[in-house]
Amino acid sequence: MHPGHEDGCGRRAHRFTHHRGYGGRHGRGWGRGGRRILDQGDLRFVILTLIAEKPRHGYDIIKAVGDQLGGAYAPSPGVVYPTLQMLEEQGYVALQAEEGAKKLYALTPEGRAFLDENADAVAATMKRMDFARERYAGGPPPQIVRAMENLRLALRLRLERGEITEERAAEIAAAIDAAAAVAEKR
Repeated sequence: MHPGHEDGCGRRAHRFTHHRGYGGRHGRGWGRGGRRILDQGDLRFVILTLIAEKPRHGYDIIKAVGDQLGGAYAPSPGVVYPTLQMLEEQGYVALQAEEGAKKLYALTPEGRAFLDENADAVAATMKRMDFARERYAGGPPPQIVRAMENLRLALRLRLERGEITEERAAEIAAAIDAAAAVAEKR
């Protein structure tokens, strides 16, 4: 059976649901080709597993997930930081240190117990991540995919706010053209 077709309790689960678009949605676990890599709630298992290895900052978690998935998916800050806050409120992680705006999180005994209690679900999530890494390996670097998605979201949000002056439109277009020129360099 394909990894991820059961949720650990014998129930069929739709782990690789189809979705339109390249790279998917911001931080929602969609990989290249529109296949879902992480189901709702799985990211907390991944984050706790990473923090169990060593205390981590949010950016370090984003980078580690992207690296583990070989570029198939990198969660957005808009998903990682609220998840960290939720895990802190639940008592699973604790703030170990603050360096300016960076917060270093460490696993608590409650977090370790939660991981242990959910060992089957954690193992299934990590197995799906391994499968996704193998399937999507060799794709575009995750930081580029993340940046493309961030640009798309920023543009959509800006356009939804209403009128853009001719000067501002020219400034935005020039910045995008400059980025395209950098991307074309060898």
